Amino acid sequence: MHRDGKEFRFRGSPPPFRTSLMSTAWLVLRNALFTIVVPGSVVVLLPSLVLEQAASFSLDGWRAAGLPFLLAGTGMYFWCLWHFAWTGDGTPAPTDPPKRLVARGPYRWVRNPMYLGVWSLLLGETIVFASRNLVVYLLVVALWQHLFVVLYEERTLARRFGVAYHDYCRSVPRWVPRAPS
Repeated sequence: MHRDGKEFRFRGSPPPFRTSLMSTAWLVLRNALFTIVVPGSVVVLLPSLVLEQAASFSLDGWRAAGLPFLLAGTGMYFWCLWHFAWTGDGTPAPTDPPKRLVARGPYRWVRNPMYLGVWSLLLGETIVFASRNLVVYLLVVALWQHLFVVLYEERTLARRFGVAYHDYCRSVPRWVPRAPS
């Protein structure tokens, strides 16, 4: 890999064309399974367990302000998932990571947009359900994900992608999005 201006590009041709329908179907299935199990648990299953008994879903009045966060978070998650699959030829799962460094799409602006998408979804749920318990849950998830990124993910990516990842880290912030220069 080399640096082409401020965007990271792969030397040679674009990611390899998947030659069979089976390899494409397998990639889609792996990403779907990850989405159901991991974000599905973090954004749907666990929040339903921490919601207060009296919490009710509502888009009336000020609770409707949660809808843009839900939509933005969902869109961000699937945009990132697309890049993990088609640019990186893998999934977000640590057991099935992308084979190539993903530095396109939202990853040009911030290194961890998928986590930001999840936080946006949780914030939207917090607003829609008007739940104090979800505020605490969101903070716990954000702290856990931050520690996971710093203590595991960044070290693993540095070992896997070497200089290209270090260059990427110097150019793209971890959490606060910034327009590529």
